[in-house]
Amino acid sequence: MTRSHWTGTADVAELERWEAVAAQVAETLAADALERDRANQDPHAELQLLRDAGLVNLLDPAEFGGGGAHWQTAFRVVRVLARADASVAQVLAYHYINSGNIGFAVDFAKQPDLYRRTVAGRWVWGDSVNPVDPDLALTPHPDGGFRLDGTKRFSTGASVGDVVLAAGTIRGGDRDGTPVFVLLDHDRAGIRYHGDWDALGQRLSASGSVTFDGVRVAEEDILGELTDEPFSTLITPGIQLAFGDLYLGVAQGALARARELTLARANSWFLSGVERYAEDPFVLRVFGELLSKVDAVEALADAVGREFDAVVELGSAVTAEDRGRLAQRIARLKVVSTEVAIEVTTRVFEVTGSSSAKASVGLDLWWRNVRTHTLHDPVDYKKLEVGAYYVNGDLQPISLYT
Repeated sequence: MTRSHWTGTADVAELERWEAVAAQVAETLAADALERDRANQDPHAELQLLRDAGLVNLLDPAEFGGGGAHWQTAFRVVRVLARADASVAQVLAYHYINSGNIGFAVDFAKQPDLYRRTVAGRWVWGDSVNPVDPDLALTPHPDGGFRLDGTKRFSTGASVGDVVLAAGTIRGGDRDGTPVFVLLDHDRAGIRYHGDWDALGQRLSASGSVTFDGVRVAEEDILGELTDEPFSTLITPGIQLAFGDLYLGVAQGALARARELTLARANSWFLSGVERYAEDPFVLRVFGELLSKVDAVEALADAVGREFDAVVELGSAVTAEDRGRLAQRIARLKVVSTEVAIEVTTRVFEVTGSSSAKASVGLDLWWRNVRTHTLHDPVDYKKLEVGAYYVNGDLQPISLYT
């Protein structure tokens, strides 16, 4: 049975086309990334760049005016943007997953209307889903529909998005206890954006808390129920895969910036026996080690990106075992991308010298960003999942983290 429009996998032409678009946007973002990080403002102008470049509608069907691209391409775009601005890359990654619910969780017959609206409006989908917060409550309203109440923290993109995807549970009536996704316009009465995101890094990810106070929710605002059905729950491995590409992109960006700084360094260490730091064997050794690790992570990310599209194409035929095997592959990427990105963003200071620790240089930006986001969910639990599957064939229960 058809479940979504995503079929096949990305070809070279598609990947190259959208990577080039992302690279142009990344170049623009790189010009003032440090200044914007320090200003700590919601990224309204930055998201407009993404809209104008067509990246917001990359995954939407071409028949409705979207890019008609595949998930591997979207993950590559996140990676490219993260080299320059991991905050903006995060908002786009979450947007892809949030809007991806049209294909994963919405009845096929209802998808065209949503696609037309999101493409026509070039909507950015923020979210208020954080599963470790108490549930938002949807209480049946006497006049029909529901009222939504509660607060969610870490609502990435919600304050800057055109729409907000929120996860809540129906309380009362004949659907009592049913968890659902609802889609609300940004300015719906009763929604308050607190603007309280105050983290070490990812400062422009618009990830502050949101309160819903008596927000009216119509039946048509409900996208679908949250179930354990394998195909619809591919969104969770999807966001974890986006994280892996985000961390990889940060590592690549830090390494590229370190190379620039090293080549610009005058003189050399007096014991090195060479004229320039760029010729110092210890400097070259570190670059060689870090680049090799980054390339290995990239190879895994590319392979898993293709595998994700192959599983998505199965639609309703996706089994729990298919989903579990894919999630395990993605968990391995999460483990190595986390550890390599943290190592790279830390050790680049070894080859760029004490001058690179100046606040004006801003080399700390990559470390602050990846150190912040890699705390999203404990990577040790990903290691445990991988080990349990490899040794005993155990799959983790489906959740919004696994």
